[in-house]
Amino acid sequence: MAHILIVEDDRDINDLIARNLKLVGHTYQQVLTGPEAPAVAAESDFDLILLDVMLPGLDGFGVIQKIDRTPTIFITAKDGLEDRLTGLSLGADDYIVKPFEMLELLARIEAVLRRTQKNNTTFSLDGANIDMTTRIAKVQGQEVDLSPKEFDLLEVLIRNQNIALSREKLLELAWGYDYFGETRTVDNHIQKLRSKLGWEDRIKTIYKLGYRLEVKR
Repeated sequence: MAHILIVEDDRDINDLIARNLKLVGHTYQQVLTGPEAPAVAAESDFDLILLDVMLPGLDGFGVIQKIDRTPTIFITAKDGLEDRLTGLSLGADDYIVKPFEMLELLARIEAVLRRTQKNNTTFSLDGANIDMTTRIAKVQGQEVDLSPKEFDLLEVLIRNQNIALSREKLLELAWGYDYFGETRTVDNHIQKLRSKLGWEDRIKTIYKLGYRLEVKR
């Protein structure tokens, strides 16, 4: 998992991001003002910076010019094309506009970390080892036969571990935005993953909602 710097002056948003990063296994440090950010970034080896634009003391566009090259996602209410172009031209890897869904932010984070090779591509739990690059799953050293869609669903659960996901959201993330399937499809694939990986007690059913991969920390 990654070590992430959160630079956001709204304490509630900053704390919300931090809680969700912790849920999926990332570590983080929180900063509330612009002038603090370059100093903190220089003191630690961050894999990613989540950077607000409108900050007290020094805006995000000024901050990014004062830090060493670190993958950065701007998070801001400034949604104009000129602002987006400015942010990206200064070297940002992505630009997300408030308000945003937390799952979208987590997906954007994973995408940047994959591109910059700053994220783990393997995952281990209860004797199961998953390699997201080769798309091979093993249990107690023995390869498990997973269908392509079973692996897609598995990867979504791992990337969003400890977060409850509705059946509809799982359909959207694992089958694609244009997939119009029945939620029973998700149930069937979940049962197969539980059985094949021995995760009957790990993939939890969330009453009247969906499922969560529970990983204790």
